[in-house]
Amino acid sequence: MTNLEVSPQQEVCPPATPEGSAGPCLQLWPEREVPLGGVRAMNVQRTLPQRGLPTIGAWCFLDSFGPDRTAMSVLPHPHIGLQTVTWPLAGTIRHRDSVGSDVLVRPGELNIMTAGHGVSHSEFAVLPSDGVLPVQRGLQLWVALPDEQRHRKPAFEQHRNLPKATGEGFTAAVMVGEFGGVVSPATMYSPIVGAEVSCAGSGVLPLNEHFEHGILVLDGALAVDGQDIPPGPLGYLGIGRRELRIEAAPDTRFLIIGGEPLQEELLMWWNFVGRTHEEIEQARDDWEAQAGMPDARAAAARYGLVLGHGPEAGAEAGRIPAPPLPAVRLTPRKRAV
Repeated sequence: MTNLEVSPQQEVCPPATPEGSAGPCLQLWPEREVPLGGVRAMNVQRTLPQRGLPTIGAWCFLDSFGPDRTAMSVLPHPHIGLQTVTWPLAGTIRHRDSVGSDVLVRPGELNIMTAGHGVSHSEFAVLPSDGVLPVQRGLQLWVALPDEQRHRKPAFEQHRNLPKATGEGFTAAVMVGEFGGVVSPATMYSPIVGAEVSCAGSGVLPLNEHFEHGILVLDGALAVDGQDIPPGPLGYLGIGRRELRIEAAPDTRFLIIGGEPLQEELLMWWNFVGRTHEEIEQARDDWEAQAGMPDARAAAARYGLVLGHGPEAGAEAGRIPAPPLPAVRLTPRKRAV
């Protein structure tokens, strides 16, 4: 999925430092509603990046969309320097990309696209034969690639049968990394974890004490350290926890993400994760230069070609143009935790 904000702001994500990473804590960072332009015309709830919390480990972006009956219609668009992690909660999404992938992803299945030096892709809701818009709900996350991996070739992988971890009062689908002694098959490039946890009543989750963690309640209600965490805000747990004791209402589900505090400064704008203003400008220019190219030239260009979006594709024809860059240079933001 893309960031379809009409006027995206540049985000400078400063590196974490030992003195700037909170120890065990519980902070609630409110979600903010972001109106997305373009043909999708829907709102999402964004919890990363935050002004004082730009990353959790290498996780640098988290959007929650739905549940609603707005059909996802995201034309080809570019990415650099990141991995997209798509986790549907309701509805089926068709993913096509310039690597040559054309797959459907359903709830419980995981799509991971590694942008590297440049990739493009599209995502569309799969509509039933009766034409009734299906309920769409899901999560879109980005993981920043470390400097030594961010110029690699683009790649895509799908995992339909993720391993499950079980423990005291919980079960978890292990999306990426290792959780509860269970390792995901997904290819990642930094020490990281992501899992969807289902629980009810009292539970104890094992954590990596060298990771910082965050949780996002999806359904039900959760209490951590005696504090209620409702669906919506992102709960930041800090670093240094070996376990997490929870109390959950029946049928509670939540996302847990984490990783070693990121030691690199990131610059994020639109769908790009880079390091400098000039790098972002070049990425934008390269995408705009591909507009109107013959298919053969576009396929050989930086972002490649996503098949199925030519003039004959009707409502799926076209691409998403890059918004204009702001006319200011950047000053780093300080991490508050």
